[in-house]
Amino acid sequence: MPARRTPASRARTPAPKTAKSPQAAKTSKTAKTLKRSGTSPVATPRRAKPAASALVAPYTGIAVELRGPVALVALNRPDVHNAFDETVIAELTDALVALDADAEVRAIVLLGAGRSFCAGADLTWMRRMATFGKAQNLADARGLAQLLATLANLGKPTVARVHGNVFGGGVGLVACCDIAIAEIDATFALSEAKLGLIPATIAPYVVEAIGARHARRFMLTAERFTAADAYRMGLVHDIVPLPELDARVNEVLGALMLAGPVAQREVKTLVASVAHRPPDARMAEATARHIAAVRASPEGREGVAAFLAKRAAAWVPAPPSDEPAA
Repeated sequence: MPARRTPASRARTPAPKTAKSPQAAKTSKTAKTLKRSGTSPVATPRRAKPAASALVAPYTGIAVELRGPVALVALNRPDVHNAFDETVIAELTDALVALDADAEVRAIVLLGAGRSFCAGADLTWMRRMATFGKAQNLADARGLAQLLATLANLGKPTVARVHGNVFGGGVGLVACCDIAIAEIDATFALSEAKLGLIPATIAPYVVEAIGARHARRFMLTAERFTAADAYRMGLVHDIVPLPELDARVNEVLGALMLAGPVAQREVKTLVASVAHRPPDARMAEATARHIAAVRASPEGREGVAAFLAKRAAAWVPAPPSDEPAA
């Protein structure tokens, strides 16, 4: 799939100098299709018109920007460290649904504007919730649960760009993303118990990411933990110094652009279908049928044909032209 022909996708930028892995060498041409703002394509984004949305437009608590085949979705309340309330929850859910339905969007990066990724629930919202009855509290909790389920079950790859403070529900957002990359000085906490609360709606995703034993410790103590701890437990996949964070995210995006979008959607379905299930005869039959269907699909046929012909597959974004942008 070619990159969307917008000024962002036409801009030519050098491959990140900080990315030195073999994968970076393979993906550098693809990475050039992603415009950089300041030092990288995933720096704090400018506010842009969001993807087609039936619920809230323009957004007030988030910012959505399309850069070629990548959508940047920023929690955009830096004055409160991107703490979320019911408005942010509704806007983020709406944006994710719209972007998942956009065939030109290949990957979604979730990030935070300002000094933090997300400090969890907004204090003003929490004060309001304290006055709610059971029915109102249940409706609010269902909204957050729907957001987390939407993020966790998107068909497109999701990447969390994590920096600064990551508390409470912010940890849940990280756990819901397919890939999480954090700056080495980021600080995390499952802080709900300090407030006499529990991290209920985020628990399925956090426990899946770090395991029940780690979850019990940090949910019970509500103590802070480091990016190194988050990496050790599996909450994040990579930790890098802040100046290298965007280059590392860009490297991962380049790798994602080389894979087939239908195959990526099928991979997410596959992982969900086999996780925590025994590899028995029923599983063997289901996986055999799955790969057979994908092999016979148009994308599967194109991928094999491209490999044999030693050419780029049709879905790989074209590298930027040497000609100046119009």
